[in-house]
Amino acid sequence: MKMNAMSLCSTFAKAPEARLSRRGGSKVARRGMPAVRRAAQTRAAAEADPSRVLGIILGGGAGSRLFPLTKTRSKPAVPIGGGYRLIDVPVSNCINSGIQRVFVLTQYNSTSLNRHLNSSYRSFTGNGGFVESLSAMVSPESETWFEGTADAVRQYLWEFEALKNIDNVIILSGDHLYRMDYLDFVRNHVEKNADISVGALPEIEENASGFGLMKIDGTGKIVEFAEKPKGDALKAMQVDTTVLGLSKEEAARKPYIASMGIYVFKKDVLVSLLRDKFPKDTDFGGEIIPKAAATMNVQAHLFNGYWEDIGTVKSFFNANLAMAEENPSFEFFDVNQPIYTRPRYLPPARILNCQISECILGHGSLVQDSKVHHSVVGVRSVIGDGCDIKDALLMGADYYESEAEASAVEAKGGVALGVGPNCTIRNCIIDKNARIGANCSITNEAGVMEADLESQGIYIRSGIVIVVKGATIPAGTVI
Repeated sequence: MKMNAMSLCSTFAKAPEARLSRRGGSKVARRGMPAVRRAAQTRAAAEADPSRVLGIILGGGAGSRLFPLTKTRSKPAVPIGGGYRLIDVPVSNCINSGIQRVFVLTQYNSTSLNRHLNSSYRSFTGNGGFVESLSAMVSPESETWFEGTADAVRQYLWEFEALKNIDNVIILSGDHLYRMDYLDFVRNHVEKNADISVGALPEIEENASGFGLMKIDGTGKIVEFAEKPKGDALKAMQVDTTVLGLSKEEAARKPYIASMGIYVFKKDVLVSLLRDKFPKDTDFGGEIIPKAAATMNVQAHLFNGYWEDIGTVKSFFNANLAMAEENPSFEFFDVNQPIYTRPRYLPPARILNCQISECILGHGSLVQDSKVHHSVVGVRSVIGDGCDIKDALLMGADYYESEAEASAVEAKGGVALGVGPNCTIRNCIIDKNARIGANCSITNEAGVMEADLESQGIYIRSGIVIVVKGATIPAGTVI
C-alpha cells in the first residue's frame, strides 16, 4: 500500500531562500567558461530576480474536454491525486521558484477555485506576495468575455502594469502536470536577451504530430511553427535538439520540439504586442508568438522532464492512476519541490481488514473489509464492507456525514454519502459528494465509449464511467 503525503503550507517561507542561494551558480564551474558567456550568466543571475517576475496562470475556457468534471467548477479547480487540485501544480511551481506574485485568470465556474486559492495560499501573501484570482468581467475597455489566452491577459493589462518592479512575465497553463524550476527558465531568457521564450518539450516522431511544433536555428531562436503537422510537413520540422542541450543519442530519438504552452515575456514586450502591434489577436500560441518571431528574438527553452497535458477525461484519468503505481513518473510530494494545497487538518486514513495495493489514500478516508487495487481514493472517502474496486478515481467528499445523519438519510429512502457495501467498481471516476447505494455494479461491461445519462448522474467518456458531483446512484444499480 502506498500512502500519499499531503503538503504543509508552513514550508512556504523556505522556498524563495532555497532558490535565491542558487542564482549565481557555482564559482568553480563558472571559472572555465569563456568570458562572454560568464558575463552573460552574471547578468542573467542579477536580472532574473524572482521578486521581479510576475506569474500569470491561464485558467482555461469552459473545460469542455474535461466535462462533466467541469460541470460545476472551473478546470483548474478539478481535484487530482487524492487531495489536490489542478491549480496547485503551477502555483506550487511558482512558489518553489521564488515567484511570489501570481495571478490566476478564470472565466467559468470560478467560485470553488477562488475559495481554494484563498484558503490554500493565504500564508504566502506576506512581503507583498499574493496568489489572486482575476475573473473575466465586462469593463469600459472591453465589453466581451475572454476570447483567448492573449485576450485574457490583454483585458487585465492595466492591473499588471500597475505592479512595480516587474521585468519579466511568465505565462502558464492551469491544466498541465509537471515540475519545473521557472527561475531557470527566466534566467535562460535573460541570458539570451530574448524578447519571448517558449517552453520546449523534445518529442519522438510517434508523438510529435499531436503537438504544435517549433523549428529552431543553431542559437535556439525559433524560426518556424507548425500546428500538428503530418507526413512530409512533420519531417520538415525536425531539428538538431543538441542545440538545446540534449545528448547526441537522445537528440537522435527526439528530433522534434513541441510547445508546452508556457512563455516568458519581457514585460514591455508583452504590453507592446498586446496593445499596439497585435491588438486584435486573441491567442498566444496560434497568433501573437508566431508573428512576433518574424522580427523578434523568440527563444526555445528545453524542458526534458515529466510533462502531461491532462486536459481530457482520458488523460486526466490515466495520469491519476499512474501516480498510484510503483515508482511513478510524477508524485505530488517531493521534499525539495513539494506541491502545496489547502491544509485540511484531517486525521490519517483508517483501513480495517482490507486488501489494498497500488493505491493512494487521501486523509480522512475510511475503508473497511474491501479490496481496492490501482486506485486513487480522495479525502473523506467512505467505502463500505465487501466492495471490490479496481482502476478507479474516487474524489472523496467536502464534508463528513455522521452515523446519525446517514441513518436519517437512509430512513427516508436515501443513500448515505460514499460507496455503500458490496459494490463492484471498475474503470470509473466518482466525483465529490457522490452517494453510491449498496450492491451497485459500475463496470461498463457493455464497453460503451460515450454516453450522456444526465438524469441518472452518469456520463461515459472514452469508456470511463463518470459519476457526477453530488449524484445519487440507487442501491442495486448496474452500469
